[in-house]
Amino acid sequence: MAALKLGVAGAGVFGSYHAAKIDALADADLVGIYDTDQARAEALAVKFATSVFVDYDAFLGALDAVVVAAPAIAHFELAETALNAGRHVFIEKPVASSAASASALAQLADQKGLVLQAGHQERYVCDAIGLFSRKRPPQRIECVRHVPFTGRCGDVSAVFDLMVHDIDLIRRLTNAELLNVSAEGNAEKVAAELFLSSGTLAVLSARRSAKASERRMTIVYDDGVIDFDFIRRTLSNTTDAAISSVFDAGAAPLAVRDPLAYGAELFANGVRCGKTLGVSGEDAAETVKWARNIEQAAGIEAVRDIDLRKRVRK
Repeated sequence: MAALKLGVAGAGVFGSYHAAKIDALADADLVGIYDTDQARAEALAVKFATSVFVDYDAFLGALDAVVVAAPAIAHFELAETALNAGRHVFIEKPVASSAASASALAQLADQKGLVLQAGHQERYVCDAIGLFSRKRPPQRIECVRHVPFTGRCGDVSAVFDLMVHDIDLIRRLTNAELLNVSAEGNAEKVAAELFLSSGTLAVLSARRSAKASERRMTIVYDDGVIDFDFIRRTLSNTTDAAISSVFDAGAAPLAVRDPLAYGAELFANGVRCGKTLGVSGEDAAETVKWARNIEQAAGIEAVRDIDLRKRVRK
């Protein structure tokens, strides 16, 4: 079988991460980097000895599949154009800036029989260690996702930048519907309470101006508590659930050691078999819907998708 031809749209920080994972894949070639900023595209392309593209149509013409790692507000048009060109798409979270746009991408991929995989890498970690193995829903979930100011991802609020990870995990943990939302804050700092059909109360906090990074999730059940620190890779568990706490590089599975690389493998394998093996576009669209509900409850103005030709760095 011929090697897959993959490319990365967006030569920023996330684009460089994805380029490295694609470059390391077996039976796949990183054939190009696209960015409207030619200098940035050239710098990343030189690093991986691949081609530079500043014309998106020409870029897509050289590929079997594309990784969209641009700013969130450019995701929709980059992905829509790629799908209409018959290209499979891996798209970083969030898949779009609105629920309608995200759903439209999922429907388009389905109509064309193409893979549309969303970059919710935290889910791979939680799945691999067994956090989703319990059948009963938790009573309460507390999520904190705080980072120091970086200046990146300012095109969207902290809900779409940070909290979206926890929304995805909460949806997977509970398999519940969102009944009601209470939220307050602004684009940089948001606190929210989600009331779910499972009876679970989820309390979330996201901040982009913290003194130190903090990413943790506490899951409270009737028989105990599971506490997971995503940064330190430590886990405590007082329930009777069989949860793995093996995170060292030698023993942990790839999904835990390097979830971005694991996601890249899923994408490549999905393209080969014609089926989305990771988080689907339809699944990710529901997460976008919840995120926008939180923004609305907090009074945060919606962000609109932009022309892909104007901004493609993340």
